[in-house]
Amino acid sequence: MAKQNIFDNQVFFDGYKKIRENEGSANNVFEMPALYSLLPDLNGKHILDLGCGFGEHCMDYIKKGAERIVGIDISEKMLEVAKKENSDPKITYLLMPMEDIGSINEKFDVVISSLAIHYVDDFTGVLSNIHKLLSDGGVFIFSQEHPMSTCHSDGDRWTRDENGNKLHLNLKNYGVEKETESVWFVDNVKRYHRMFSTIVNDLIEAGFEIVKMIEPLPDDEILAKYPDQKDLFHKPDFLVVKAKKR
Repeated sequence: MAKQNIFDNQVFFDGYKKIRENEGSANNVFEMPALYSLLPDLNGKHILDLGCGFGEHCMDYIKKGAERIVGIDISEKMLEVAKKENSDPKITYLLMPMEDIGSINEKFDVVISSLAIHYVDDFTGVLSNIHKLLSDGGVFIFSQEHPMSTCHSDGDRWTRDENGNKLHLNLKNYGVEKETESVWFVDNVKRYHRMFSTIVNDLIEAGFEIVKMIEPLPDDEILAKYPDQKDLFHKPDFLVVKAKKR
């Protein structure tokens, strides 16, 4: 089955790049700080970055002392930017879907994935390959869209008052695990919804121990700067997980 590669759609690519360049984006304010808070000491470590995108994270890992980084992505457009703007002798970029990492013939101390797992259908297959690629005691750290987001596919996500203020989240079909399609810059952006229990149990069954999970929420400082982020108390945008190879 062909792997989704929405990031090479020019309209989607341009819209996504603009969001990532916004200092106040949810990625910059919540997802990346949470993901980075789970990183071990990277000095001398070998890292595999799944869905490396523009390569900014790879450069950050170099600054944190990593010895070697392999960044993979399915998008040629993303990797063009990565090679142009975030190149280093310690970084190798590969054009490859996440489902094909079993073909990589080396071991890593850390496997990291930022907001890419929810685009993968074969979650258990990817976990199996990650487990094989990790050295003993290695860690897998990933972020994804929150399961209360991935289950949403149609209709208004929020119930609002007469002034348009969000009162509560409209949640339906959380227990129906499936491929969903949504409109985000373009039509038919595919994601895969899995319940919390599925995510946790699949990790355990693949040979991982759950170390920590984070659902990032705004503190007083963030709320003072971005008051609209109070919506996250209804539904966090992200789930961030650290798991260790048993």
